[in-house]
Amino acid sequence: MIELKLHSFELPLRDPFTIARSTTTVQSTLIVELRCDGLVGLGEATTNDYYGASLENMSRLLREVAPKLAPMPLDNPAEIWRELDGMLGHNRFAQCALDCAVWDLYAQQHQLPLYRLWGFDEDAPCPPTCYTLGIDTPEVMLRKMQAMPNWPIYKIKLDQASGLTNVRFLRQHTTALFRVDANCSWQPEQILPYAEQLAELNVELIEQPLPADSYAAMRPVKGKSPLPLMADESCQVESDVDRCIECFDAINIKLVKCGGLTPARRMLARAKQNGLKVMVGCMTESSVGIAAGVHLLPLLDYADLDGALLLAEDIASGLQWQAGYCTMPKTPGLGVRLLHPSPL
Repeated sequence: MIELKLHSFELPLRDPFTIARSTTTVQSTLIVELRCDGLVGLGEATTNDYYGASLENMSRLLREVAPKLAPMPLDNPAEIWRELDGMLGHNRFAQCALDCAVWDLYAQQHQLPLYRLWGFDEDAPCPPTCYTLGIDTPEVMLRKMQAMPNWPIYKIKLDQASGLTNVRFLRQHTTALFRVDANCSWQPEQILPYAEQLAELNVELIEQPLPADSYAAMRPVKGKSPLPLMADESCQVESDVDRCIECFDAINIKLVKCGGLTPARRMLARAKQNGLKVMVGCMTESSVGIAAGVHLLPLLDYADLDGALLLAEDIASGLQWQAGYCTMPKTPGLGVRLLHPSPL
């Protein structure tokens, strides 16, 4: 029998984190704990107003699912995902937390780290993660960047008001690679002029320049930009991958938005089959949520898994980062554990 427990946490951030549409200082998050045969599996989903995920609706839904989950055989996480999709499909954040906990249990049952269960070695080539700088004054963004020295890649959040000023200022202080993320804040006519200027500033790619549903506006731009254009808000669930093929050069898959590791793996395969580069991104999760993405690293072209690094204090242990690279966990499952469980 699979027993479900829920834990909620308030995660203070190291600094206020601002993107084009919001500022966060404390992140609420939900941890799913599954127990079976003496093993404990963990998964996580942060709350998010933009996507309609709250502690209340996620917790209520997962408690409704618990009786159906309890007797299920733990021999195929993808089948469990499929069986419960009718109940969970309208709340992908809750679905993600449960799916990741199931995969954690499943890999522990096989006494292997999850990436090993999927056929990867601990020394498989993996991309480094970027470290994200939320929108602020140039001086504050510089301080945040210098607090993480020797990082190979910094992601710089942009909005309509800041333009490219912060990128130009930060470029004076580092030779590291940059990525920029507009979080839906640009206009179509700005993409190519901005891309040309950013290409001269050692920027690697541009993430989500236009609002999420702007596929028609993105289609004529693809192939003309000197920098790859990556979908984030435009690629939330599996069906969005095909919509992005003619509009973007790459996609950013976030586990909470698509419903967990099970659909994420299908999205990665579909994207690669159609020539898209792939990234797995994150919210400001603890190491529980980040660990799930870490096990996908051998499949990725890019990684944005710095969520726990943005926190004032993590609530879980098991991941080790050095200059952008994560040491792959060696313990079975996801390789993380809660430091101070707090039942909901």
